[in-house]
Amino acid sequence: AMSRLFGSFNEVEIPGALRRPLLSVYAGIFGCNLDEMKDPDLAHYPNLATFFYRELRDGARPVDTRDEAAVVSPSDGKVLHYGVVEQREVEQVKGLTYSLDAFFGTPDASAGDDLADATLAAAAQSHSHNAAADDEFAVVNGIPYTLGGMIGDTRALRPAAQSLGGHLRGDERLYFCVIYLAPGDYHRFHSPANWVVETRRHFAGELYSVSPYIARTIQNLFVLNERVALLGRWKHGFMSMTAVGATNVGSVVVNFDKALRTNLPELPLRPGEFSQVGYQAASARLAGVPLRKGQEVGGFRLGSTVVLVFSAPSSFTFTVSPDQPVKMGQALGLLQP
Repeated sequence: AMSRLFGSFNEVEIPGALRRPLLSVYAGIFGCNLDEMKDPDLAHYPNLATFFYRELRDGARPVDTRDEAAVVSPSDGKVLHYGVVEQREVEQVKGLTYSLDAFFGTPDASAGDDLADATLAAAAQSHSHNAAADDEFAVVNGIPYTLGGMIGDTRALRPAAQSLGGHLRGDERLYFCVIYLAPGDYHRFHSPANWVVETRRHFAGELYSVSPYIARTIQNLFVLNERVALLGRWKHGFMSMTAVGATNVGSVVVNFDKALRTNLPELPLRPGEFSQVGYQAASARLAGVPLRKGQEVGGFRLGSTVVLVFSAPSSFTFTVSPDQPVKMGQALGLLQP
């Protein structure tokens, strides 16, 4: 209730004469960098929500394009934790773990498909004229597609999202990385790699704080909170990016999914249930939405947490450390030759 009230407060229009002083005070308290904003004139932001969701000027976040920098940070923030998923358990912070299956959900917990036909039609239309680009995306980035996918039979392409990282080749491991966004951070998130998003799962959970202190205190915090999981595949198998809501920040936006609605008062879902949407209609070749490394995907209306879980060869090595600040586009790890 407090988060929904704060969300309404965020949308209240600030009188023009008060925008610069009020937003300057907020920026000073939370350490927002006004110099890197695409539009630095605070008078152009009618409310807190638009300021939270501000864009950055071009070039403010260079993306590491090296082939060996296969996975980059999807957002600004602080690295809470990272490592290898062992026995389907993920470390929330050191000493506290949660179940990967509880985090992503199981098929019998799905509450069905809630995506409007109009949204699927729009996605299909937006990609249908660019089939050659989809083919190139698959070839250049080593993402497999089949003859069935090329002729429109998406059943021929088994979604990697169904495995939830459960099927690994002999030389692969399942990795994770948790990034916390503070209130003063840039709040949009971007693609961590070149991949195809096949499925979206929305869990209408709680909105506990996800600050580092709370993350060290509440068991299963990321399983309890409202979250939006994007699931799919890249050249090394399973790839996922999950936006976890928090107090005052249950509002999550995904640019290519206009039907997504979060932070609602009375969603008819029981704990652990989720609504699921497939993006197969977005591309007959790829059976999903192709995303390039560093491409904007969506964002939060305030700070929160992004959790990456992905499969990669055992030669993958993280190049970050716990509590390290990171910027969107910065390499999280390297693939050794």
